[in-house]
Amino acid sequence: MFHNSSRGLFTFLLMLLEWTRPGLPSPLRPICDLRVLKHFIEEARDAQAAMLTCKEGCGLPEPVTVPQTKVDFSVWERKNALEQAQEVQSGLWLLNQAIGSLRASVTNTALQSHIDNSLINIFRIGKVLRSLNIQECTPPAGGVPGGEETWRVSSASELLQVHVNFLRGKLQLLLSNAPVCH
Repeated sequence: MFHNSSRGLFTFLLMLLEWTRPGLPSPLRPICDLRVLKHFIEEARDAQAAMLTCKEGCGLPEPVTVPQTKVDFSVWERKNALEQAQEVQSGLWLLNQAIGSLRASVTNTALQSHIDNSLINIFRIGKVLRSLNIQECTPPAGGVPGGEETWRVSSASELLQVHVNFLRGKLQLLLSNAPVCH
């Protein structure tokens, strides 16, 4: 467990040092290496595995709204880069809200550290997106509207599965096709 935490901390420190290197007047350098995303996916899977072993104190208090993870590639490719970015940013916002709700209700300390990692990684993913000149999209005051791009889950294991699938799907598509990386 300590090994995973130290690996995540080490990755974050490397990214932070790269971004704060003195003498660079330019904005963040693009992070185009998909191994960074692979790291986030591995940690999301670790949280999912921890959830499966949790016996008590690890449930959602009520159903939460999450992003749809299915990707219709013909529809996705017809969207422009801004629409794709908005969809991913909205999905990350929903995941942050849902995982934050889970965090507030979980009493299992082993699972709490994985959930904390998931929340921190969503923040880090935002930094990666900004490094790629993908601006943060702020959802409307009422949150992301429901519809075909969202659905509701009622269990923590479903939520963490959605988190993994979202990272492996829409986020990976967005990052792998980021214009500044080509």
